[in-house]
Amino acid sequence: MKLLRLFSSLQLTIICLTISMVLIFIGTLDQVHLGIYGALEKYFRSFIVFWTVPNLGWKIPFLPGGYLVGSVLLVNLLTAHFVRYKPGWKKLGISLIHLGVVVLLLGELLTSLFQSDSQMILDEGATKSYSVSILETELVLIDTSDPEKDTVLSIPAARLADGGSIQHPVIPFSLEIDAFYENALIARRTPETPTSGRSATSGLGKNLIAIEQPKTGKIDESNLVTAFITVKTKEGPLDTWMVCNAFNEPQHFHYEDRHFEISLRKKRTYHPFKITLHDFTHDRYPGTNLPKNFSSRIRLQDTDRNEDREVLIKMNHPLRYRGLTFFQASFANDDTTSILQVVRNPSRHLPYIASTLIALGLTYQFCFHLFGFFRRRKVS
Repeated sequence: MKLLRLFSSLQLTIICLTISMVLIFIGTLDQVHLGIYGALEKYFRSFIVFWTVPNLGWKIPFLPGGYLVGSVLLVNLLTAHFVRYKPGWKKLGISLIHLGVVVLLLGELLTSLFQSDSQMILDEGATKSYSVSILETELVLIDTSDPEKDTVLSIPAARLADGGSIQHPVIPFSLEIDAFYENALIARRTPETPTSGRSATSGLGKNLIAIEQPKTGKIDESNLVTAFITVKTKEGPLDTWMVCNAFNEPQHFHYEDRHFEISLRKKRTYHPFKITLHDFTHDRYPGTNLPKNFSSRIRLQDTDRNEDREVLIKMNHPLRYRGLTFFQASFANDDTTSILQVVRNPSRHLPYIASTLIALGLTYQFCFHLFGFFRRRKVS
């Protein structure tokens, strides 16, 4: 009973709401340094917020994170409802409101866990069947020896961060992870270059060095994800390669009469359909160069579903297909390239359901008390 009184208390609700406001305030201020994604992960999609001591690297917990506050609020709401709830038509609206808030909290939790965001960047006339992640990278090793097909080995960046050796049956050698930087400063090697930077023995990084930098979460800044990979054969080390997501082209090498490409690129998600960009257009506000009314006319082809049609994607009118939502996000290259935001969110309907439940609950409570007032007035 003491636990029930604790978790159903109004004081606990006020404490959680106060901490939520503090998190929003501090997270908004720290967004200047961390960026939107960095602040989101540190303050709202974590159980504990840590403060890093400057120059020491110590992490000291100083605030509960969004996951913890949201979980306590959810338990507080449920226990308060069942401890104080008395069945009857009089409280039906309150029950609907509480249920709506519960669905809203669960929807945010599921969104943070399962939503994926990527981009499909299309030049006019180009066709693609994949989108690229905004934040995640992958190391790819491609065997192009077969003229009819390529064999692709994809290794997520999280595996590179673990270091060690990578072996796979499709390749006749191992990949030794010498170093992995979530962000790096890439500079040309000169006599004045700091000796602390790491460099490669072959490829594009032969005349470059990489110096590890703090990871950034700012939208206007990019992390130069960099790794140093040594190709180790049965005869011994072949070469050490610097791979970086800033390199526009893959690097090539040969081994045992086979041709390989190695690169670090944004993680790709392949889709069972193709999209071709026919035309991208946008208007401008009168008297300015500010764009408005972005729109992409695309052709959607899906052989599995016998789908072949043209679709116009524009602002506030996305394309929804196979559990994905394609938004018109941006453009580039003098209006010849369209950038579509591709979102997969299995729980995207929950906010609408929650809002409907809350609206119905508020309407019911209002009407119930309004009719009661009219009845009492009529009797008097």
